[in-house]
Amino acid sequence: MPGSEFLQSFRTSCSHALRGLGFALRSQRHLRLHMLAAVGVIAAGLLLHFHRVEWILLLLTGTLVILAELLNTAMEFALNLVEARDHPVVRAAKDIAAGAVLLVAFVSAVIGLFLFGPRLLAWVSSWRG
Repeated sequence: MPGSEFLQSFRTSCSHALRGLGFALRSQRHLRLHMLAAVGVIAAGLLLHFHRVEWILLLLTGTLVILAELLNTAMEFALNLVEARDHPVVRAAKDIAAGAVLLVAFVSAVIGLFLFGPRLLAWVSSWRG
């Protein structure tokens, strides 16, 4: 049956993807920090009653940071396999990938300031009286 072959293939693909995510989470400290930050940001969004567009921005930026970290990790593993020694081209490629993570994280933090800043300021002001 054609549908069952597709479903089995999809399950296998998902299994491989989840195995990769699990490996990355176990082996990559920065990814765990990004995931922890994402949980904290989601909790803060819930507490501050974010609206639909705010959630879209929050989820997109958080996902982009985690995506960049995963791609950086995959690139590092692949480059280590190709050239285990400290080759200048490998080092440059790894630095560029790490720079991409830094850029996405920085822009996400700026977007976070735009999203959270006004609400947090209003919340602090309400405590002052």
